[in-house]
Amino acid sequence: MLHVEVNEQASLAILTPQGTLSEADFAAARRIIDPLIAQTGGLRGIIIHAERFPGWDSLSAMMSHLQFVHDHHRKLDKVAIATDSPIGSALQGLAQHFIAAQVRSFAYDEIAQAKAWISGPA
Repeated sequence: MLHVEVNEQASLAILTPQGTLSEADFAAARRIIDPLIAQTGGLRGIIIHAERFPGWDSLSAMMSHLQFVHDHHRKLDKVAIATDSPIGSALQGLAQHFIAAQVRSFAYDEIAQAKAWISGPA
């Protein structure tokens, strides 16, 4: 399951995976995030808040995740990855080559710092 919390005032979405990710998780995230993007033209940022990387329940879930990233990365200023998983730093380096948004990793318990970074200057 993917919990999606949106703060319209801050133009921010927080994605918190709770277990392996499914294709339906990304469809649900779209239903929550896309109307806000349509209304505002974009988001200041997204925070991925996961103590560890949960993985996907299927190949189609992974493809839905990649499509979600492809469809949204140009509509975001920043992406913060707040995790204690070593994959966080690796994703930061890798993502910077493929997405338009700025990407930065934080420790899992540094969610406040991730929010402050997204709220800061572009």
